[in-house]
Amino acid sequence: MNTTLFQDIQRLFERTYAQVGINLEDCLVDSARSRQLAALAGAQARELAETARCFLRAADGQLRIGIYFSRWLIEQLERHDPRAGLSEHNIRELIAFVEEINHALHAALQFQRGEAPSRDENYARNLELQAGVDTWLVLTLFVALFRRPAPLSRFDRKWIAVHLFESRTPRAYRDAQLRARYAETTRLARRYTRYLDSLAAARRIDEIRRFPALPYPEKRTHILALPAPRRLP
Repeated sequence: MNTTLFQDIQRLFERTYAQVGINLEDCLVDSARSRQLAALAGAQARELAETARCFLRAADGQLRIGIYFSRWLIEQLERHDPRAGLSEHNIRELIAFVEEINHALHAALQFQRGEAPSRDENYARNLELQAGVDTWLVLTLFVALFRRPAPLSRFDRKWIAVHLFESRTPRAYRDAQLRARYAETTRLARRYTRYLDSLAAARRIDEIRRFPALPYPEKRTHILALPAPRRLP
């Protein structure tokens, strides 16, 4: 493998959406810098996972991005590279890895459209919802790669959903805003990905590509207007 997992994930998202114009891997920060940025981020940041973080700030007309992954998480992904197979040994680590890259990428694309990072709750929920959808896309593509030519099974879909959505515990957050944020965005992402899973491949990619341009309230309205989620086949 001549590319890193990070590069492969960024390229997948850029093929799906648009080029961000920078190598996001250059935005990686070490543990000391992560602690500094977390301290500046405020009280809520203390409740967020310490193994993977994305820090965003606009300054002097530029978007500043810092992405942090703990040594432990990187060692797990190196020991069980998802490109060689997805399993109980690496799926949760891959989810954390993909989500932070996705936050950085969509923040960069939004910045290109004139929307700077802010403390507005809709901004945060927008990134979380988009990460849930895009991480589902990555997981399904990885699993499908190793199932070819057979399609994903009911077990495959359920396994992905359990790790990505059903195992999350928003109620564990002490901060009421965080609890509400993760409860809503997880529920919406689950519903939306069930809908995406029901579409033919060409229609699915068209739907996915239109989705990021919607502001968060419109994303929520769009998802809630979709047909009720069906049970996995």
